[in-house]
Amino acid sequence: MRINADFSKRVVVRPKDYDWVHSPAAGVERMMLDRVGDEVARATTIVRFAPGSYFDAHTHDGGEEFLVLEGVFSDESGDFPAGSYVRNPIGTSHKPHTVDGCTILVKLHQFGEDDTAHFSVDTKTAAFRAGMVDGLSVLPLHTARTENVALVRWQPGTQFTSHRHWGGEEIFVIEGTFEDEHGVYPAGSWLRSPHLSQHAPSSREGCLIYVKTGHLPMEEAA
Repeated sequence: MRINADFSKRVVVRPKDYDWVHSPAAGVERMMLDRVGDEVARATTIVRFAPGSYFDAHTHDGGEEFLVLEGVFSDESGDFPAGSYVRNPIGTSHKPHTVDGCTILVKLHQFGEDDTAHFSVDTKTAAFRAGMVDGLSVLPLHTARTENVALVRWQPGTQFTSHRHWGGEEIFVIEGTFEDEHGVYPAGSWLRSPHLSQHAPSSREGCLIYVKTGHLPMEEAA
């Protein structure tokens, strides 16, 4: 299976574009954002768990990174409420479940073998720091080689300078509305911009976004 598998192309998925499909687990649905492979795949997915649903125990052969968007996600290591950011490196395993239901943004099979950090962050209580321009605040989450992951909060009316993305950029809009010269992206939107793409982002109403940079293939499109 190949979904948005050409990483030299810009991709935008807004909530109106969602197409939920059933997973192998009862009560678990997926909105596939990108995917290279079948059930075991390099994938970026929004996963929606109904109350009382679960996945069977499994091992992360390529690592797992997820952000809890709604509800409470649970496994043997604990309960992770909305705002939790979790990294499970290659070789870790768990049996995920939920009591009352939850929705997560998850990325699978995207870890390097030397990316062994295993941790979680409660982003609701963690301290943000001042960003590069007035109106921006940043919560760094992880760095590995050229990859950087953070949450960025935009105050209403914030404008950032035009810049290029070395190694690409991926954004998920958690709250509010994010914008650039290419369009307007409400909460729930996912954007993937390739290596050396450029934009001048802003937010008139304010927003909170998940951002990952420097992790996409660096070959330019022909």
